[in-house]
Amino acid sequence: MRQAGRIVALVLAELRTAAQAGVTTATLDRLASEIIAREGGEPAFRGYRGYPATICTSVNDEVLHGIPGRRVLRAGDLLKLDVGVRWQGMYADAAVSVVVGRGSQLAHRLVEVVEEAFWAGYTMARPGRYLGDIGAAIEEIVRRNGFSVIEGYAGHGVGRALHEEPSVPNHAEAGRGILLRSGMTLAIEPMISAGSGQTLVKRDGWTVVTRDGSLAAHYEHTVWISESGPVILTQL
Repeated sequence: MRQAGRIVALVLAELRTAAQAGVTTATLDRLASEIIAREGGEPAFRGYRGYPATICTSVNDEVLHGIPGRRVLRAGDLLKLDVGVRWQGMYADAAVSVVVGRGSQLAHRLVEVVEEAFWAGYTMARPGRYLGDIGAAIEEIVRRNGFSVIEGYAGHGVGRALHEEPSVPNHAEAGRGILLRSGMTLAIEPMISAGSGQTLVKRDGWTVVTRDGSLAAHYEHTVWISESGPVILTQL
């Protein structure tokens, strides 16, 4: 999983640089495919439940699962990049939100808050805590900043499969849910919007958008719960 996570981190670092105005999301997908192949990994998303691409590229009101294609990025777009890699049968998964060009103050604030929410949840991912502690910590940061947690979507276990139990909520009651233990590996991924937390799925059957058209942000890492606390597996 460390090796799968290293490849994910490499891809996200390259995509952050490549995500410029005038670039198509299909170009980013090809770049991700090249890096994963070069590093000896396999795309975890391609073919998963019929998904047709290597990465997810979700723009502005798109929350997640956006399919790369002809869309040309424009200055000010709020782009979500989600990458999964399989390496020798083990999986890792991570996502970042990137403002293309200067962008609006709101877009930058969403990115700051979704990352802050992740770190709040991350600190709770340690033996002796409860699954609900992660979601409660995330939700508190999001609501304190006047944003909404996206409804109906959550993080997940990850390891021998891309999605495993348990579901990792982004809103929950502290002290509830399963007891966290050393050795667990979780994809912690807050998803937030500037408006309502309600969503719709577009006609492509994949792309999740905010119902009210508000901007959305997404941030994710694969986290190993060690005896001494949480460790991120998807960073260089």
